[in-house]
Amino acid sequence: MNLKTKLIVTFAVVIAVPLFLISIVFVGFMSLQPAEVVTPQTKEFLGEMLISVILIMAMTCSFLMAWIYRSILSPIETLKKATQNIRDGNLDFEVEIEDNDEIGELCADFEEMRLRLKESTEEKVSFDSQNKELISNISHDLKTPITAVKGYVEGLLDGVADTPEKQQKYLRTIYNKANDMDRLINELTFYCKIDTNRIPYTFNKINVKDYFDDCFEDIGLELSQQQIDLKYENKVDDTVMVIADAEQIKRVVNNIVGNSVKYMDKPEKSIQIRVLDVGDFVQVEIEDNGRGISAKDLPYIFDRFYRTDTSRNSSKGGSGIGLSIVHKIMEDHGGKVWATSREGLGTTMYFVLRKFQEVPVNE
Repeated sequence: MNLKTKLIVTFAVVIAVPLFLISIVFVGFMSLQPAEVVTPQTKEFLGEMLISVILIMAMTCSFLMAWIYRSILSPIETLKKATQNIRDGNLDFEVEIEDNDEIGELCADFEEMRLRLKESTEEKVSFDSQNKELISNISHDLKTPITAVKGYVEGLLDGVADTPEKQQKYLRTIYNKANDMDRLINELTFYCKIDTNRIPYTFNKINVKDYFDDCFEDIGLELSQQQIDLKYENKVDDTVMVIADAEQIKRVVNNIVGNSVKYMDKPEKSIQIRVLDVGDFVQVEIEDNGRGISAKDLPYIFDRFYRTDTSRNSSKGGSGIGLSIVHKIMEDHGGKVWATSREGLGTTMYFVLRKFQEVPVNE
């Protein structure tokens, strides 16, 4: 027996029992009265009263039944349809909330659950799509250096590189391609750590001038091998310190510089790096003279998997997560990263770190 039938039976009993009792009382009253007292007019009056009582009770019970049906059964029917929709995988509906009672609160909670479930499902679909895109990107970008390595190794084996100079050139190319593959694998590994919030941070006090001087000295050596001119200036006082993870900040710098190198398109390539004191923060600016970023792409360059080169030219390859890693690391350091760019002229990347300040102890 469903709830609706139970409700009908309940109200039928509520009507029937009082009517039965009233009828017994009425019949008993009539049978006990002398004949001269119970006139036809009296019988007619009592009969009309009985009918009126029956009608009033029936109308009252009908009203109560309709009210309770609307308050309980109708929302339950709505929730039943909602659960069927969710069971069938349809989350594009809305649970209407009509009352502010307990049933209404239940409907409101169910609607909130639906919205969160829909959001979670959309995030999962997006996450799965991003993972597929990551695998596609990594596969594509690993295939290019692997093909090159195979080609140069075959050249060495076949004796094509028949002079020491050619052999050295082939070996250097193989080494560079192996480094490219290593970088891609490292990005993938680090991405997995980001996704599970397991980035191994080790925060320490770092002297800004010493750290960035050493950091950009190493980068300058790498850039000089690629015929890229590096101009570096550090205008921060020798005593300024920050709390940061040295390894991860180096990753930030390498990812930004690597991104700049990737999109160099001028005969004379150059990168300018400035470390500035801006009040409570240390600001690092990395400016290149590459091809620049369009205004429509600029707001999205730190989004995961976003790539401005949709053609996926292999010479500009990458997993599409380098700058999103930069954004995540800076966010976890309580800093900030942003960019400005002009197409055809170049791009400037900025990131800031809060200075370390000793808190005076009141004695």
